[in-house]
Amino acid sequence: MKLIIIRHGDPNYEIDSLTEKGWKEAAFLAEKMSKQEVTEFYVSPLGRAQDTASLTLKKMNRSAETCPWLREFHAPVIDEETGEQRIPWDMLPADWTAVPEYYDKNRWFETERMRSGDVISEAKRVYSGLDEIIAKHGYVRCGNYYNAVKPCRDTVVLFCHFGVECVMLGYLLGISPVVLWHGFCAAPTSVTTLITEERRNGIACFRMSSFGDVSHLYAAGEEPSFAARFCETFDCKEERHD
Repeated sequence: MKLIIIRHGDPNYEIDSLTEKGWKEAAFLAEKMSKQEVTEFYVSPLGRAQDTASLTLKKMNRSAETCPWLREFHAPVIDEETGEQRIPWDMLPADWTAVPEYYDKNRWFETERMRSGDVISEAKRVYSGLDEIIAKHGYVRCGNYYNAVKPCRDTVVLFCHFGVECVMLGYLLGISPVVLWHGFCAAPTSVTTLITEERRNGIACFRMSSFGDVSHLYAAGEEPSFAARFCETFDCKEERHD
């Protein structure tokens, strides 16, 4: 089984859609995806993901199932410094790296900050939704691997968002999502691919063959947008977006 996770195009968050550049990125992505034999499409309910998927679906004359749990990871936490709510997956390096639990796949949600938003409940919602899709294609979760009940070569595509993508990858690969949130960078319309490995009959796990692939943009002469990144050096104020 092949699982393809796609981040939406360059976003216009104010209207929950895409920028002009984002629509161009989505068109280049559609050209790439139309060459694949896809079994099923699933998409987040949010506009920027729906719009990104729409060009691929139109080009392939296909439809997608909308899954509420594929929306951007939504579990607001309390910022200790301001006392205000904020997303749980954006912390400054000096803050999160000082906390050992954030590196632990079994304890990352136990810190005071994460408990303030009951983050693990939302994460379990994502895990359950993902496992339901995977089970439909013949693989049933068993501890840290999957029982290949009906092994297949289906290709399943998920159009979603960076935050929730890292939660899924952490679950499939046994990595704390905090490490993925802060250590990985998935540009808009980037494509991440995982493929099952079944070297022992009936026992499968997912191996990531590529992360954040934007070759479709480079092939079209389109520079990836900056939306996935923070400032490379502190003096770049316009890139800092704190």
